[in-house]
Parts: sequence; C-alpha cells; structure tokens
Amino acid sequence: MSDTHPDWPRISSGVYYQDAAKAIEWLVAAFGFEVRVRVEGDGGLIEHSELTLPGGVIMIGSAGRGNRPDRAHCRSPQQIGGLNTQALCVYVDDVDAHCVRARAAGADIVRDPSTDDYGEAYGAHRTYEAVDPEGHHWFFLRVLRDPITTT
Repeated sequence: MSDTHPDWPRISSGVYYQDAAKAIEWLVAAFGFEVRVRVEGDGGLIEHSELTLPGGVIMIGSAGRGNRPDRAHCRSPQQIGGLNTQALCVYVDDVDAHCVRARAAGADIVRDPSTDDYGEAYGAHRTYEAVDPEGHHWFFLRVLRDPITTT
C-alpha cells in the first residue's frame, strides 16, 4: 500500500450541507474543527473545504453544488426527509468536556455521554451522540479498553 500525503489520514469523509459556509462556522465552534482549506465558488457556495481534528480530515461542501450531474449524490439530510446514509465517528480526549462544548453551541445531544462495556473480547468506550443543525449524526468517543491491545 502506498504512503498517503503527510497531512492526510488513509480515509476521510465528505459531508454536504445546504448552507455549507454556516455549517463550517458551526462545526468549528461546536466540535472544535479547524479550517485547513476553504474554496468558495459562485454565489459563495462552498466548492471544497477541509476541516481537521488531530489525526483526521473531513471535507465540507455545498449540497448539490448547482446542477452538476456528478454531484447528484451530494445532499443534506434536510433535503431528504432527515435520512442519513452515514454516521460520523470521531475520537476525542475528553468526551464529557466535548459534549459540554457541543451542547453550548446548540448541538442536539440525542445520547448523553455514557460508557459502553462490551466485555473483554470487544472492549469499552465512552461516547455521546450529537445531531448538527442540518441533521448529520456525529458520535464522539474515547476508548477505555481496547481488546486489540489488551489480549
């Protein structure tokens, strides 16, 4: 397998919003992302952006981005009845403090921080679930016991 660019993880996700510019501001305030790249197109539409947290990158773009047929899949949950086809999972150092920050910024916390212990064979983690203003589901967690490193 070839090496990745030094500033990119092996996998990242693209997330689409009806108001991507507003979403970028909110994701920075609520979840602590940092903007690395922001490319605006006609009318202020976000053509491409890269937001980072240590060890990860997500790309934020405007849903649909005009009438380009190659962007027909780029939709916000608000455009498709609140449905989601992915849930984003982010590892953080302090789940409880992160949740406080997200709640203060207006995140809909649909699952308060809790600890899930799946036994020695599967590990344990502390997690919470938040929904952003356009309906994307985000899980933030911290591994408490990793079966990969403890067996």
